[in-house]
Order: sequence, then C-alpha cells, then structure tokens
Amino acid sequence: MDALWMGKRFYSWNAAMHAHFGEKVIRVMLDGGYTCPNRDGTLATGGCTFCSARGSGDFAGARRAPLPEQFATIRDRQHRKWPRAKYLAYFQAYTGTYAPVHVLRAHHDQVLALPDVVGISIATRPDCIPDDVLDYIESLHKRTYVWVELGLQTMHERTSTLINRAHTTAQFVDCVARLRARGIRVCAHIIYGLPLETRDMMLETAHFVRQLDIQGIKIHVLHLMRNTPMVRQYEAGLVRFLERDEYVSLVVDTLERMPPHIVMHRLSGDAPRDKLIGPLWSLEKWPLLNAIDAALVERDTWQGKRCTI
Repeated sequence: MDALWMGKRFYSWNAAMHAHFGEKVIRVMLDGGYTCPNRDGTLATGGCTFCSARGSGDFAGARRAPLPEQFATIRDRQHRKWPRAKYLAYFQAYTGTYAPVHVLRAHHDQVLALPDVVGISIATRPDCIPDDVLDYIESLHKRTYVWVELGLQTMHERTSTLINRAHTTAQFVDCVARLRARGIRVCAHIIYGLPLETRDMMLETAHFVRQLDIQGIKIHVLHLMRNTPMVRQYEAGLVRFLERDEYVSLVVDTLERMPPHIVMHRLSGDAPRDKLIGPLWSLEKWPLLNAIDAALVERDTWQGKRCTI
C-alpha cells in the first residue's frame, strides 16, 4: 500500500502522476471563455445554484486574457510552491466542451505547445459531448495525456432539480460509457452537503459512481458562495452546512468502499475566502486533509478495504 500510494492510505492524484510520469504534475486552471447550456437558455438559465459567476473557475486565469498569458500567470503562482514540476492544462471554468470543435482544437493546441505541458484535463457536463466533440477528444487522447472530468454532483434526481443541473443521471451514465468506449479517462465530480440530502443519500451517490467504469473521482464539500442562487435556498432552510468531523467521516467511509484503482483527484474543494459564506472550516485545507489522514489511521482503514465490487 505505502509503496503504491507514496505513504497515503488512498490513491492520490500525486501518486497517480508519479506512477505515470515519474514526477510531480500540477494542474494549471484556465478559462476558455465558454458558457453552459443551463446558463445561456439552451436548457435553463441561472446555472447550477451553487455555481459562482466564474463558472466554478474562481482560481482560473483571467477570462479575457489569452490562454498562454493565463497559463503563465497561474503557473508562476504555483511554481513558487513546486519549482520542479510538469503541468496539466486544466480547462476548469464553466463547461469545457461547450464550443465548436475548431475552437476546442485551437485552444488545446495553444496550451500543448507551451513548455512542460504534458496533457490536458477538461471539466464538462455529460450532456455536452456530442459525437464530433467525442471524436475530437479521442484524437486528442491518442496524441497526449487526457482526463475528461464529468460533473454529476448527485445521483438523486430530486436534488439535481433543486440545484438546476438540467441533465439526468442517465445522461451521465451514457456519457461515461461513450467516453470509455474510446478509452478516454473519466473523472467524476460529486458534492457532499447538497440541499436536503442525508448522509445515506450522499453515500448512495458515491456507491453509484464507483460501480461505473471511471478512473478518477473528485469529492467536494458544498461551498455556499455569495451572489449565487443557492443563497436563497440557504435562507429558505434547504441547505445545512456539514460539520468538519461529519465530512471527514463521509470521506473515509467513501474511501474504504472505493476500488483501489480509482484515482482520488480531490478530497476537498476550494472557494475564494472573500466569497465564501460557509462552511468556513473548508478554508483550512491542510488541517482538513490531515484530519482525513488521521481518521484513516485511527480506523486502520484505507481505500478499497471494504470494497465489494
């Protein structure tokens, strides 16, 4: 376990990158200038109720800046912490495939030409990969290292309606199958703490996702940010902030039932300090991750220990 996961009790992003590339690889967050079909009126308006005005790309480069300039700015900020690393260009903001193929290709070609970029990660929705985009991503996958990050957030349709996802769980399942038929790596995003969800409901989402042919997962705690539609839901009593110990327990329960080959891209999320309403403990990222590590040790458990699939 220690040899494979670099001393962690779960298969971390860091361990996966060292296994594949033999060195540190960090994501550089970019904004390709896209939007979403549940913002522009194609499916809905207003976006997901938890999503910020920057389309969950609050730490990405400046939207109006050219991609090489965005990349240099974010890379240099991270370079101070990791001076000897390679980079994955991460199209994080909004829906990273919601553009014509010629636009996607031009954006990806720009960043792949930059020094020390070893691949691309694309955050998107399961209803935004039409066949021509799928064909293009397959060609990109054959050319470089690629992850497609698919937002599910929850398997529960009632919750999806409450948060204005504007796609179904069935569409997520179908998209995973279509991507995997082309051999493309898939990372699923889920959120704990969504409106009216119980602990059992959250764990049901994790159980549902782990049975699919995914290669990675991101677990986020719900962040309530200022000026998002979810503020009204919070004021109406639909949102309850998870306590830190409660979240740690959920993550550990999830890890020990997660197949050991699935890469844990994230066990927490980030939100801008000046925009976050709660839970405020989520701002302390390293104490949270240390608490998860400590809970795994205390239970004498690890990723996959209780996995039955």
